[in-house]
Amino acid sequence: MTLPTSVAITIEQEQLAEAVAQFAARHAPIDKTRAALDSIAAGELPTWWEEFTAHGFHAVHLPEDAGGQGGTLGDMACVIEAAAAALLPGPLLSTAVASAVACLADDSAAQLISDLAAGATAAVVLPEDSAVRAVRDGAGWRLSGSTGSTLGVCVAQHVLLPARTDDGADLWFALDLRSADESLQLEQQRGTDLSTDVGVLILADCPADDAVSGIDTERARCVVAALTACASAGTVRRGVETAVDYIRTREQFGKPVGSFQALQHKAAVLLVNAELASATAWDAVRASDESIEQHRLAAASAALMAVCAGPDLMLDALLMFGAVGYTWEHDTHLYWRRATSLAASLGTSTRWGREAGELARTLKRSTAVNLGDVESEFRAAIAKTLDEASALRNETPTDDTRAPGLAYGSQRDLLAKAGLVAPHLPAPWGVGASPVQQVIITEEFDKRPGLVRPSLGIAEWILPTILASGTDAQRERFAEPILRGTQRWCQLFSEPGAGSDLASLGTRAAKVDGGWLVNGHKIWTSSAHVAQFGAMLARTDPEAPKHRGISYFLVDMASPGVEISPIKQASGHFDFNEVFLTDVFVPDEMLVGQPGHGWDLAVATMAVERTAIGNYVNIDRSAALRRMADDDGPDHDATLQALGGIEAHTTAIKAMVLRETLRLVQGQGPGPTSSIAKYAMVLLLRRASTATLGLTGRLAMLEDSDPAVIAPYFDMPSELIGGGTPEIQLTVIASMILGLPRK
Repeated sequence: MTLPTSVAITIEQEQLAEAVAQFAARHAPIDKTRAALDSIAAGELPTWWEEFTAHGFHAVHLPEDAGGQGGTLGDMACVIEAAAAALLPGPLLSTAVASAVACLADDSAAQLISDLAAGATAAVVLPEDSAVRAVRDGAGWRLSGSTGSTLGVCVAQHVLLPARTDDGADLWFALDLRSADESLQLEQQRGTDLSTDVGVLILADCPADDAVSGIDTERARCVVAALTACASAGTVRRGVETAVDYIRTREQFGKPVGSFQALQHKAAVLLVNAELASATAWDAVRASDESIEQHRLAAASAALMAVCAGPDLMLDALLMFGAVGYTWEHDTHLYWRRATSLAASLGTSTRWGREAGELARTLKRSTAVNLGDVESEFRAAIAKTLDEASALRNETPTDDTRAPGLAYGSQRDLLAKAGLVAPHLPAPWGVGASPVQQVIITEEFDKRPGLVRPSLGIAEWILPTILASGTDAQRERFAEPILRGTQRWCQLFSEPGAGSDLASLGTRAAKVDGGWLVNGHKIWTSSAHVAQFGAMLARTDPEAPKHRGISYFLVDMASPGVEISPIKQASGHFDFNEVFLTDVFVPDEMLVGQPGHGWDLAVATMAVERTAIGNYVNIDRSAALRRMADDDGPDHDATLQALGGIEAHTTAIKAMVLRETLRLVQGQGPGPTSSIAKYAMVLLLRRASTATLGLTGRLAMLEDSDPAVIAPYFDMPSELIGGGTPEIQLTVIASMILGLPRK
């Protein structure tokens, strides 16, 4: 089983990762690693290192003129992630991180980079882990002090570390440990991660040549966090894979334990969190070419979601094995140890949370993609249209301040005529935009923050079904007003006795002359009180199997016999409704597709719905905390950390969706991102609400407050259960993505 948690997004990167995995399987299977634990701890070079470096795996990101492969840091991330998933022991991570930091320097690091490309091993130490001081000694320097516990330092032939000068500046030095004398001592320590050595470097008046210049310490810290996150993501990925494989085949009470709902949901939650970890790791590497502020936010998010979360995620995976997973002989504890050690190597989670929170006060993680000159003519045409639209206005404002895209008028008419309200749709309704073109359109809208992107509301989920399966007359009647925003829709699916089990619906449609007579009761119907039409499921053949005999109708909400009863929510809003249908006549021309084929159409509609709900991540979930972070009160630090955690989670979902988009751009097929993102949103909403209530205190006593606390909190359930309850979504993930057996 291969789960969708790899940092590779191109076919070439997937092939690279697979090559690393195959190398590890041949040369470093876990039984051989176990046999070599003592030599690994002592810093002995693995017997396979020379062959590994001969393949160039360690140097895919280094420039060709230095002896590297000329690839990207993203390519190196794939190597690190794949190696971690295979529990490849030894110096790969520490060496790759050191060489990536060295690449930040100017020509003063050229010799070091060449040595590393040739197969030398290395480790890097960040300023917060270095208590080394530098004193001028003629043309060179003398270094004294020690480092903190450092992964890979015992096997390292080079160490890249900062030292503080008398004037308070930090200078970076590259030390060649192969030629070191007694002024440099290495103290081996007993490490948590048995597959990597750990030690302390002690310097006593150690001579050093000129410092390495050009390294931005903040950028170096981001690179270390990003590549460490890739290793942690790979570690967790393997934990998920092995745990799911185990519960799929392990039997108790005469059936696989993976058929028990509790374990299914636990495995699904583990997969979602593993995917969030992988997405932020990938994003932190991607940000290496962006501004330092964006890189810092991406790196802090990866540290929190992929590295700091790693030990708990691996513990969850271990516990799915029961007691056997806790035995020394079982391999899962080796991955648990690695995840724990990686988390410790980056320092405290509070520091990363504080950094992410401080950045999140004024910054959002960018999802912009540098496409260069790709589709330049298309981009120019889109820009021209959007500029024209910006000069117009929508004369009819939205009736819901939470949904500004529902406004309509001259501006929206122009965008609808140009096919830019729903550009992914085929012409003439959209422009049949490819994934690349959809990215371009989004970027061009983002460049014009004053131009609100139109929304189809509920019709966003219904219109594709009408276009794909409806008649020419249905397309002609409904498509244009939906796109122009003058026609609102609702979805008449859920029923009081069925809940998320839509196929158990009781609404009946009996055939009569010229149409159908419908009787039934729908509930939780969003926007029914403002909708002119609704998409309805009704059973037309009561004798057919549960998922058959259901038909898909389009209903005029003004029809005689349609009674709408708004449901007042805890928030005081009326977003949902009960709809009673008593002898409602629906003409034949309002049936979509063939009688009895409605379930397949409903499934397609719900797939679009769940994808759209995942896009709600663009709504600000931490406005109250952001306001509170501006006050330097007693809870300031706690507020920053909470804000940082929410922003990291938000960044992870954005990265997950962006990564899926880029995979589509590469020509790969769609993955399960929409289902995973939907539940990831559930976790985010609960996390944000818990933190906000815990830190805003007495503001939650008031219905109206500034900043708003209770209003968004009481609106939250509509998002938590929209498109299917969280439990239903976990069941979908367990059965459809993880392939766990049904009862």
